[in-house]
Amino acid sequence: MNPQTVPAVTFHTRVRNPEVPGDNPFEWRDVSSDDIFAGKRVVVFGLPGAFTPACSDSHLPGYERLHDDFIAEGIDQVVCTAVNDAFVMFQWAKALGVEKVTMLPDGNGVFARRMGMLVDRSNQGMGMRSWRYSMLVEDREITQIFAEPDICEIPASIPMNRSAAEVMLEHIRGGA
Repeated sequence: MNPQTVPAVTFHTRVRNPEVPGDNPFEWRDVSSDDIFAGKRVVVFGLPGAFTPACSDSHLPGYERLHDDFIAEGIDQVVCTAVNDAFVMFQWAKALGVEKVTMLPDGNGVFARRMGMLVDRSNQGMGMRSWRYSMLVEDREITQIFAEPDICEIPASIPMNRSAAEVMLEHIRGGA
């Protein structure tokens, strides 16, 4: 199941609020699919999880490195989503020095499931996780999706070729 438009879901995020006292000046903010995608051109990439090797070494850093190139091509926002909670996504971005890519927690896997991208990684102790993919979304409509091949339950691993930042950027520039 690959939808034609992004699923309508609510993402539970944490945002900095300078009015919150103490060492943890963040508050919960629910963000809807419309908040992210309505009236915008957005590149989204989904990956198995924070702090995992390929995600940390290549996938997320590639999109962070090419972020400004995406913006120069008329993209409004570059979004990383994973089946991790807001706290983990925040600490992962902090650990990698990610400042440009928007980290979007899909803690319950609802977005990945409704995208048809939720897979069982229990054989590796990871539970339910997102398949690796990237997509171009224009005003909620999915105009292009690059999913890694052979999506299946209980994969031994999830490759990273088709969903790489370079592939999406080439597509946007008219080459893929």
